[in-house]
Amino acid sequence: MIGLSRMINKKMMKRFIKGISLLSLILIVFQLHTVFAQATGQIRIMSYNIRYKNSIDSLNVWEYRRDHIAGLVLYHQPGVLGVQEATPDQIADLVNRLPLYKWYGVPRVSGKSGEFTAIFYRHDLYALLDSGTFWFSETPDVKESKSWDAMYPRTASWAKLKDKQSGAVFYFFNTHLDHRGEMARRKSAAILCRRIDSLAKGYPVVLTGDFNSTENTAAYKRLTADGTLKDALYITKTPHYGPVNTSSGFIVSSLPIRARIDYIFVNKGVEVLQHATLTDQTEGRYYSDHLPVIAVLKFPR
Repeated sequence: MIGLSRMINKKMMKRFIKGISLLSLILIVFQLHTVFAQATGQIRIMSYNIRYKNSIDSLNVWEYRRDHIAGLVLYHQPGVLGVQEATPDQIADLVNRLPLYKWYGVPRVSGKSGEFTAIFYRHDLYALLDSGTFWFSETPDVKESKSWDAMYPRTASWAKLKDKQSGAVFYFFNTHLDHRGEMARRKSAAILCRRIDSLAKGYPVVLTGDFNSTENTAAYKRLTADGTLKDALYITKTPHYGPVNTSSGFIVSSLPIRARIDYIFVNKGVEVLQHATLTDQTEGRYYSDHLPVIAVLKFPR
């Protein structure tokens, strides 16, 4: 019996050592990935409308989706992530599941239903130097303000971030334009351009968001009119990966995805090395009614 016990203990110890070795290997690979990305001056950006928490979403309720979304983020490891439609409860759930990330954001209205255009960033890689939020209205610095034909108050949040290794500083803007008001979207795009120019002149800029606008709309054309902001899809060094359109609905279907309304924009000098729309899903269901967009960027030295 003693001999048998020793044999079992030896087997268990070998399995334990193998498990530790595998974990160590995973950690080493993860660390090498981070070091390599930093050494080459690259940054991975993601934009994701995660769909607000809504009890009538049946099989697609947030409680089902939250672990999948957190897992997607942890797997793809964006250095900075812009999320849209995130309610306070959803922010809390993501914070608990994404320990490598700190975040900044202000809700568009107060209360439990106040949605954030939140910015999550890897705090081991980037330091937050400054941040702010403005509203799309005739009085952008007045909280919860709205104008024109907008259905809801809408915001853009921004963060001034510093790469802890290289010292490079850049601005990250994240937004969600109104889904009803065409004039509101056009005016909001103009406000965005002015604020980016006044806040971030001379710095690399990344703009992410759900713009509720296709490429033939006035809002999109206003953002790209003078060439300062460029659609990352069209300047990527390698071919785009995945579907182009992003407004997917929850159900995976053989039908074409409806429209492209989620974007990553960059300003002059920022290189786009890769660009993709992700289609991660489980059992025929996407984790939101929008697909996440991801890009690998390189800032000018």
